[in-house]
Amino acid sequence: MLVLLGFILAFHVATAALLFIATIDNVWWKTDLGSTDIWQTCYNNETVCNDDNVQNYGDCIKAIQATMCLSVIFCCLSFIVFVVQLFRLQKGQRFYIAGSLQLLSSLCVMIAASIYTNQEERFHRNMHVGNYGYSYILAWIAFAFTLISGVMYIVLRKRK
Repeated sequence: MLVLLGFILAFHVATAALLFIATIDNVWWKTDLGSTDIWQTCYNNETVCNDDNVQNYGDCIKAIQATMCLSVIFCCLSFIVFVVQLFRLQKGQRFYIAGSLQLLSSLCVMIAASIYTNQEERFHRNMHVGNYGYSYILAWIAFAFTLISGVMYIVLRKRK
C-alpha cells in the first residue's frame, strides 16, 4: 500500500508540474520567427517579449488564461486536500473531495486547450506559418493525467 501511495503522490506532483509548465512557458505556438503563448509573444531576433498581440485576441484569451490558472489552483488544492484526508479519513472511506477537485482541474485544462484549438486561426493570422508548441501538447497531456488522477482518487479507498 505504501508503494501505491508513493506512486499516487509522484503522479500528482508530475501532473502539477505539467500544468505549471503548460501555463507559464512560452511555447503554445511556434514559428521560425518566434513563439507565443497565452500571455505574450516572443521573437527570436529580439530579447524582449511583448503582450500586445495577445491582448488583441479579446475575451477568448482571457478565458484561456483564467481556466489554466484555475486548473493549477484546483490541482494544488487537490494535493493538499488529499494529504489532509490521508490522515483524517477513517479506514474504508474514499477520497471524494480530492478527486472532485482534480476532476475540476481536468475540466479547466480541457476547456482552455479546446478554446485555444478552436480559436487558433484567429490567434495566429498575423504570424507566419507555424505549429503547436510543446506547452500546448503538455496541456493536453496534463488533461489526461488530471482526469486519470481524479478518477484514481475517487476509486481509492483508505486501507490499512
